[in-house]
Amino acid sequence: MLGAPLSEVAPEVYVLRYPVLDVNATLIVGGEVVAIVDTLSTDAQARELLRAVRSVTALPFVVINTHHHFDHCYGNGVLAAASPGCAIWAHEAAATELRVHGGRCQREWYEEWLPMHPELAEGLAAVEVRPPDRTISAESTMDIGGRVLELRHLGRGHTAGDVIVAVPDAAALLAGDLVEQGAPPSFGDSFPVDWPDTVAALLGLTTPNTVVLPGHGSAVDADFVRAQHAELTQLASLVREGYSDGTPADVVAARAPFGKDAAQTAVSRGYSQLAGRL
Repeated sequence: MLGAPLSEVAPEVYVLRYPVLDVNATLIVGGEVVAIVDTLSTDAQARELLRAVRSVTALPFVVINTHHHFDHCYGNGVLAAASPGCAIWAHEAAATELRVHGGRCQREWYEEWLPMHPELAEGLAAVEVRPPDRTISAESTMDIGGRVLELRHLGRGHTAGDVIVAVPDAAALLAGDLVEQGAPPSFGDSFPVDWPDTVAALLGLTTPNTVVLPGHGSAVDADFVRAQHAELTQLASLVREGYSDGTPADVVAARAPFGKDAAQTAVSRGYSQLAGRL
């Protein structure tokens, strides 16, 4: 049974908002090819996504990963096997992370999620991680049959290798986890000092009519992104001031947006970044 219905958020742009982790996988339909942006967490979830794709179109597809976290790319193998010749695209840093450190990260994620969500953890452990085989460093365009997609790496933020996907003819922008709705941003692999500039560049690609799809949660508009950018900017400013003054990270986190738990991770990462350890 499908975990979530498809929703058309822009012309021929369909989102499957999966209830586990409230994560989004997106279908962009072209005249010759479908682009699938992010592939969920497990083989079972990826098979549900595949059924959703096939309920819309029988066209072959290409896969794009917005970054290397399991909930956005562990379905790669199932999807690639279902469409002969399917290419998997990502930023070069994300591809390297999955290729070089994939096994270690898989074990860590299994151990992290086992107490909270054993079914998800077991599914993660069973995945044969499939790294991307096509990479970008800054930007690339993709013609999927009369429809051009723009893949861009705007800078470090949620991870070192975030990719956004713009669909100009639909005024849609797929932001991955650079933008979060419904929960605080996740800072575990982040670069908090850089993140505001990256989101500022993303805002430069929007108009008042742009539909922005975050990696998790419901679609938003440019005003929502602008408000989140202001919070990220405030956080980065607090990190810089705290580092300069030698203020303990937990003291800075108590004053930061996004809640103390998320901010504690962000401040610690920011201090490491400013110290040159990231």
